[in-house]
Amino acid sequence: MNTAAPTLDLAAYCRDTAQRAKQASAELATLDAEIKNRWLNESADALVDSADQIIAANELDLAAAPGYGLTDAAVDRLRLNPDRIGAIATALREISMLADPVGEVLDGFTRPGGLQILKKRVPLGVVFFIYESRPNVTADAAAICVKSGNAVILRGGKEAIHSSRAIVDLLTATAETCGLPAAAVQLVSTTDRAAVGEFLSLHDSIDVAIPRGGEGLIRRVTAEATMPVIKHFDGNCHVYIDQSADVDMASNIVHNAKCQRMGVCNACESLLIHESIAPSALPVIAKRLQTESVEIRADQAAAALIPDSVPATEADWGTEYLGPIISVAVVKSIDQAIGHINRYGSHHTDAIVTRDLAAAEAFTAGVDSSAVMVNASTRFNDGGVFGLGAEIGISTDKFHARGPCGLRELTTYKYIVKGDGQIRT
Repeated sequence: MNTAAPTLDLAAYCRDTAQRAKQASAELATLDAEIKNRWLNESADALVDSADQIIAANELDLAAAPGYGLTDAAVDRLRLNPDRIGAIATALREISMLADPVGEVLDGFTRPGGLQILKKRVPLGVVFFIYESRPNVTADAAAICVKSGNAVILRGGKEAIHSSRAIVDLLTATAETCGLPAAAVQLVSTTDRAAVGEFLSLHDSIDVAIPRGGEGLIRRVTAEATMPVIKHFDGNCHVYIDQSADVDMASNIVHNAKCQRMGVCNACESLLIHESIAPSALPVIAKRLQTESVEIRADQAAAALIPDSVPATEADWGTEYLGPIISVAVVKSIDQAIGHINRYGSHHTDAIVTRDLAAAEAFTAGVDSSAVMVNASTRFNDGGVFGLGAEIGISTDKFHARGPCGLRELTTYKYIVKGDGQIRT
């Protein structure tokens, strides 16, 4: 007797999953906010009540982690415990308290002929979300998609497959008891990388793809997707210290932007400083960074002020280090700083430290990034910090969303026109 497991018809599986999501999205688009909020709160309770079950699944992922070559930091991000599960539940409850964007009237007016025209916010439809090995992202993404009226297909990393499965099983079981379609949240059950390509071809069922992970993943999705993609490739973020800056403020902002968490997309990777303040400010800032074991790769002018710095190469100006390295350059003017950022930056997050209002306004107008900070750390470019609740990613695109993508960024709009028998002549 042949006891081998049946071979998965990958194309059929992906197509069926996407079609189920499309059907679910039609129901979600008109679902009352109260039902979605009930699902979020009951899901939060279920996660806490089933913490032991989730942790047992997570232990399977942790046991497999060495075989995937995960770093200690990656293993830590993968690990779940009661406190972390409680934090996931809290995030779901917080999303339930946010205003439902679906149905919001963006504009309304009456034309001379009597036609009433409304512009209303509606869901995007089906979201294909591809991400790497953080189990909390599974719950966050499901919550933010459903709250904004979208069905979601979750394609998490193989490193967290057991943890994600346990979380999604709870979310879908709760969905059915709360009156949500069962296919509102679906986890891709296969870790076959070819499944990503199959889903990316299904533009008739999937409305948007959102990749969250390394640059290689995002470039692959961008190249293969047949539907719109919301993304950012990297986070080469800058802090520019203007000639009027307060040195203590500048030192605190640079230290926080670089050192608070080095491996995130909104960490500072490049420091620019005006030549008139560099002699007094740069040694102070450099010493503080070097105390944190940050390697400084400096241009010639900066190197003259920073002992033990390393000569910067052309490649350094465009590099996202995600670790204890920073590039430093001295500039002659704010215009040169803006030009440098727009040439080498990733259009993610850039900051100016200044006491000059005109300089601040020139910087915010001239720098082409999703978020521009004045006298604040780049680390603040975050959906939760902005009050958006959980975010599904930060976009450096200009269409359809830019910056942190929260509930409203997962919607579009349509026009509703009401008449009283008017015909066009």
